[in-house]
Amino acid sequence: MNEISFSRNHRDLSRSSGADAGFQFEFHCTRCRDAWRSQFEPYGSGRAADWLRRGAGMLGQVMGGGNGRHISRAADGFADAGWGKARDEAFQRAIDSARQHFNRCPKCTGQLCGTCWNPGLGLCLRCVPDTVTEVSVARHRGLNREASRRASEVGESRAASYDVETEHTLVCPRCSTETRGGRFCHGCGYQLELKSTCAGCSNDLPEGAAFCPGCGRPAG
Repeated sequence: MNEISFSRNHRDLSRSSGADAGFQFEFHCTRCRDAWRSQFEPYGSGRAADWLRRGAGMLGQVMGGGNGRHISRAADGFADAGWGKARDEAFQRAIDSARQHFNRCPKCTGQLCGTCWNPGLGLCLRCVPDTVTEVSVARHRGLNREASRRASEVGESRAASYDVETEHTLVCPRCSTETRGGRFCHGCGYQLELKSTCAGCSNDLPEGAAFCPGCGRPAG
């Protein structure tokens, strides 16, 4: 039952062989994901097997590879034979230690660290959020909502005087910079919006014309 209670929030860091063979487990808070690791416990059989394999390698160089391989396989078998039971026992000890750092919420069944636990109610802060925090969040949520509504009203009032009929050049024809409707290109300074009528003869100017076709006056 202990293993099941921590099945969703633990990570096995154990190694069955090598010079660093041993048992260690990492447990996570199911709310904030902060981690706590159990104390490392060396696995003597795995470390001994590593030394036997090293010795077998040197023996194989002296007496031939066959003898070395037999010793190496025997060492692996020796370490593997006791691994499962030793790992389960180490995991049980790690769970017993983890219980001092985690609380099991009776509502969501999560394992919570002390930071995410409400000791007065015996529930986690995910199931019963802190009132002061919730009030602060609700206050700012209301502030943002009301400020957005007022800003929308200001925008609607400005829309009455906004020119929605005039066409704007959105990309500069000279350098291809996005102009966002400006009168001049901010990339090369090219004049984008020419006057629609000639200042000299008041004739209509064709779109993009540099000079008035009626009097020859520069359109700019």
